[in-house]
Amino acid sequence: MTDFERRYADAGHVFGRNLARIVYQAKAVHPERVPATGPVLIVSNHTGFLDGPVIFCLAPRTVHFLVKRAYFTSVVGVLLRGVGQIPISQNTGDRQALADARSLLTRGHAVGIFPEGTRGAGAVSAAQQGTAWLALQTGATIVPAATLGTRGRRGKNSWPRPRSPIRVVFGEPFELPPYAGVTGRERLRLATELVRTRLAEQVRAAISETGLTLPGENARHTGEGPG
Repeated sequence: MTDFERRYADAGHVFGRNLARIVYQAKAVHPERVPATGPVLIVSNHTGFLDGPVIFCLAPRTVHFLVKRAYFTSVVGVLLRGVGQIPISQNTGDRQALADARSLLTRGHAVGIFPEGTRGAGAVSAAQQGTAWLALQTGATIVPAATLGTRGRRGKNSWPRPRSPIRVVFGEPFELPPYAGVTGRERLRLATELVRTRLAEQVRAAISETGLTLPGENARHTGEGPG
């Protein structure tokens, strides 16, 4: 990434943050948990189309997300590339995308990824191995982020109504242990399960803290509440 591209991505981050707060009641909770410098992997559950854009907008630093490659074939792709997002072919072990993400991390940037792979219920019952591989390769700090309120009422392709409450709740950062004495394959399996577990725990904690729920769950109000 050139200095010009970096400035463009940073400007897009600032503009997007203001836009998200105008269009929705969007708020980052515990943004101070994201390290201000150094390589960081922000991992999030995935229920709606807006998950990536909302985290990009509300995170305290610019995040380069791994985004479905199909979106880069449209006019939207020009914007995505302009703000530094990374195209990835889902469910294929896209080596080029992972290499691009690894390069950004080794240079101290923040990368965002959805361990679940595709949009779903958002409870993180399963996770793919890309996140763990990147963390093992780069030593990046991992920050679990629960994203709530990003799906409308008409399924996973729907958008929430304007001024709906949206929250990105950042969890405590952690690093993978060394996993000494195990094979590379087992190390990757253990790391993947740790990432999945920590993210699932963060989703449950965020639901309790904000009162927002995952799609299909009955609304309940505790802690902050959805307002």
